[in-house]
Amino acid sequence: MSMLKLALPKGSLEHSTLDLLKKAGWKVTAGSRSYYPHINDPDISCVFLRPQEMPRYIERGKLDAGICGKDWVLENESDVQIVTELAYSKHQLTPVRWVLAVPNASTVQSVRDLAGCTIATELVGTTKRWLAKNGVRATVEFSHGATEVKPPELADAIVDITETGSSLRANNLRIVETVCESVTVLVANKAAWKDEAKRRKLEAIGMMMQGAICAQEMVGLKMNVPGKAKAAVLKHLEALGSPTLSPLAKTGWWSVEVVIAESRVRQLLPELKRAGATGLIEYPLNKVVP
Repeated sequence: MSMLKLALPKGSLEHSTLDLLKKAGWKVTAGSRSYYPHINDPDISCVFLRPQEMPRYIERGKLDAGICGKDWVLENESDVQIVTELAYSKHQLTPVRWVLAVPNASTVQSVRDLAGCTIATELVGTTKRWLAKNGVRATVEFSHGATEVKPPELADAIVDITETGSSLRANNLRIVETVCESVTVLVANKAAWKDEAKRRKLEAIGMMMQGAICAQEMVGLKMNVPGKAKAAVLKHLEALGSPTLSPLAKTGWWSVEVVIAESRVRQLLPELKRAGATGLIEYPLNKVVP
């Protein structure tokens, strides 16, 4: 196949994306000043770009594909193929929100209270469309950054991105409404998507990244179980799906293996021990592909 030109996000998503790609099997290395990193796949060439502009270049065919926020696809109104949604952000494995926020002392309680106000945001187009949908006329100004410091002196309200809301609270702002939610997406140029070889490569990248995301909150459990305790042990595991059972060399003993959410281990492991399981081993996972 011809080289797949893949854009990677420069900025807040950069480190989490490179970590995830590494777990998925693609190691990306670059100098601190280089925008053209090396990737351990001869069929892919990479470039770092700001997610805000990436969808435009992909739509025009300057790039075959890229990883960016779905919010920027919508903001640019780009006609691209969404290969897969990847539920991760800068710090968490959850979607992010673009929210309307105002100073704590503001009288604004809903979007309809914004008539005649000035709103600062990076997400200008989406915010304008959201206001129009709600029948509100307001001035929307582009913010080059540090949006949280704009109210109340430079703007009446802001539309800003948040994962936890902590930065907004630290700047004495409160959330009024959610404008939209966004997840990270792998997107492709539509002509590149019709190329069978490139499509297969993109599907593989998407599948392996999804597997790496799924594995981050899962672990494997392995244990030995005597026949007399098998029913009791399996009763604790039955809600988790079908565990793998293999007979051991020792007559009447079984090896039991299961994949579970890491958050369940601290409760489940003592219960399995009490039920008769021995030699319990917890181990990390790199990828879980359904």
